[in-house]
Amino acid sequence: MIAASFVNRVGNGLFNAASALYFTLVVGLPAAQVGAALTIAGLTGLLAGIPGGHLADRRGARTVMVCALMIQAVSMAALVLVDGWLALTAVATVDQLAAAVGGAAWGALVARVGGERPARFRARLRTFVNLGVILGTVGAGLAVAAGTRGAYVALILGNAAGFLLCAALLLLLPAYPVLAAPPRRRRWTALSDRPFLAFTALFGAMGLQYPVVSLLLPIWISQHTEAPRWTVAAVFAVNAAFCVLLQTRIGSRVETPGDGGRALRTAGLLFLVSCPVMALAAHTPVWAAAGLVVAAVFVHSLGEVFESSGGFALAFGLAPDDAQGQYQGLLGLGFSAGQALAPALLTTVVLGLGTAGWLLLAVFFAVLGAAGPPLARWGARTRPLPGGAAEDVAV
Repeated sequence: MIAASFVNRVGNGLFNAASALYFTLVVGLPAAQVGAALTIAGLTGLLAGIPGGHLADRRGARTVMVCALMIQAVSMAALVLVDGWLALTAVATVDQLAAAVGGAAWGALVARVGGERPARFRARLRTFVNLGVILGTVGAGLAVAAGTRGAYVALILGNAAGFLLCAALLLLLPAYPVLAAPPRRRRWTALSDRPFLAFTALFGAMGLQYPVVSLLLPIWISQHTEAPRWTVAAVFAVNAAFCVLLQTRIGSRVETPGDGGRALRTAGLLFLVSCPVMALAAHTPVWAAAGLVVAAVFVHSLGEVFESSGGFALAFGLAPDDAQGQYQGLLGLGFSAGQALAPALLTTVVLGLGTAGWLLLAVFFAVLGAAGPPLARWGARTRPLPGGAAEDVAV
């Protein structure tokens, strides 16, 4: 499972880091058309997560995940034949529909493979996910440096091959039996689970912390600070290395929903510190600005590890065993919606307000994190245990 996850993320890193350049520089499509095609595909894909997760719960997560990967392999390879906007929109939409179904099935499969130490397994899994993305991004950088059509095509076909290899590795897993749903349970139980819906909204909103490092901070460094331009590269390196090194150490200790609520609160407090420090870099000399940015990213990366670990604990801990796919599909919908809105919110509100925008963002994260423990208690009170009681969570 970890090997499959690693291979998949290497392929994703190869493609995602250079896809926009391929379609604009090699295929020759206007940037606006590329953006529109990918936006349509992404929004359409959101619709498939919950039904795909339900299918995984009822037909087997491994089977659904392998089928989704096969479809993604074909659609990814078909991108080398794209020569216009309509073709790009159609192929990308198929890819995003399969990705949404596969993502929900992946969550259900992770829940089954986790065994007796699910938190430690999920932390190790995320460590290798981060490492795979790093290696894939490095490979994409080499292709971008070459700048040839052949180099970009190699990235795309490499990602397609990654999907096939990931599917082959998953076939080595046991065919886990489908868990029967309790009688008289609603078919779309996740949509009527108010604590989990609240958690989905919170997790989607807190996910804005990811584009803070990947989008907002690079713009802030280049336009508002005296820090050297190489600081942007240092930001990505520090963030990636810190998450890889600490994910297992911290994440393996965040096991229950109560642990998850406390981890989200800690993450919010860390973001409350990191965002103002990022803002302060605009008001200091060159080397002080660079030092502040790197220090802020250290703190922010620690917050990211706590945020992802808390999210895992609540996502899997609050979902019924027999409906993990459906619940992870709902969570993926909320997270993806937040990521879709993030660029517009961060570049208009935060950048538009300058330092005040960073302070507002810091408070926003802190408030979201503070909601973690009470949300965990609410969710735990509504989870039935085998004896008919509810779980008691001390926060």
